[in-house]
Amino acid sequence: MKILITTDTYSPVINGVVTSVNHLYNELKQAGHDVRILTLSPTGRDMTVGDIYYVKSIRTGIYPDARVKIPFFNKLLREVIAWEPDVIHSQTEFSMMLASRSIANKLNIPHVHTYHTMYENYLDYVWFGIISKNVSAIITRKLLNPLDGIITATNKTRKTLIGYGVSKPIHVIPTGIALREFQQTMSPEECRQIKADLGIGEQDRLIAFVGRIAEEKNISELLTLLPEVIRKHESVKLLIVGGGPYAAILEEQIRELGLEKHVIMTGMVPPADVYKYYKTAEIFVNASTSETQGLTYIEALSSGCPVVCKYDPCIDGVIEQGFNGYAYRKPSEFAPYIHAILSDVELRERMSDNALSKANEYSSSVFANHVLDTYTSVLRASREARVPFAQRLKFIVRRR
Repeated sequence: MKILITTDTYSPVINGVVTSVNHLYNELKQAGHDVRILTLSPTGRDMTVGDIYYVKSIRTGIYPDARVKIPFFNKLLREVIAWEPDVIHSQTEFSMMLASRSIANKLNIPHVHTYHTMYENYLDYVWFGIISKNVSAIITRKLLNPLDGIITATNKTRKTLIGYGVSKPIHVIPTGIALREFQQTMSPEECRQIKADLGIGEQDRLIAFVGRIAEEKNISELLTLLPEVIRKHESVKLLIVGGGPYAAILEEQIRELGLEKHVIMTGMVPPADVYKYYKTAEIFVNASTSETQGLTYIEALSSGCPVVCKYDPCIDGVIEQGFNGYAYRKPSEFAPYIHAILSDVELRERMSDNALSKANEYSSSVFANHVLDTYTSVLRASREARVPFAQRLKFIVRRR
């Protein structure tokens, strides 16, 4: 099958969409499919690198790394059309989605879209409050309803889209990860070296957040809850792994709360080293409610790291209470859950084993197979729709 994946954001940018695209691309290629990626050029110039088409773009200034395509049609898009893909799978709702619709219409092929981002959680500071949630819902509905199929990572997102009035088939397919990347062994020497580099003592108890440092991740809540944890475990350190636009504000909050000795911000780390931080930590913590799925939860589980997080529908079926972690619904529950795991070695080891077994449900190969099933179903529906009604009616009568 010839499959075109389109996305406004791609390598060298690092985020959940890029990770998902890479896993899908690699698995589909491994299965023998002809897969290409159409994306915006980080340099602003048209170029082709292997299976990747980078089209000319400029920065928008709306958000770091956000770009828009110029002009709308160019030589690379004509090359894509000449290649004649069987199906298009868009991953973002901006320039590349519009390009995808144009290509799909010209070739009369199905267009599937994965809805990765809950924009209603970003409106206040990305769009400066100009766009309301109702307007965002209308825009989303108008973008998605002309398509042939929608993919969401969780039922939470599916319900949200139905609430927006999206009427096209919505397929819930949890995004998979390359489990082997997080299930690598890590020697005690490597663990000690990471701690030494960060100024963490051998007796310190380590909890960690891994992800983009942005306002919607609600890391501020973790900082406000940390003092209660420290009252029971004076040696606790919170490790914040990642970079992003909210880092300076968090650093100021850390100073205001007097937590300088208990919080360590690493900044960006090489993607190949991320698993080491999960494995060095005893617990992964997260207070975000803006995730469509939350790949970092699965990364933590696949590293054998129990999770303590704020409850959100996106973790239903992922974090099982008392099995591989805890989800707190009230702030007062956070510290007791942390204490329960840190003070009970057997509980933590059992949760770690359970985390590893649960993570197997979210492999990138399982994810790609489900996506491929969706392609097959929309292709079949598209072919049937092209058969004249009279001919279909005649076929039905004959079968009877």
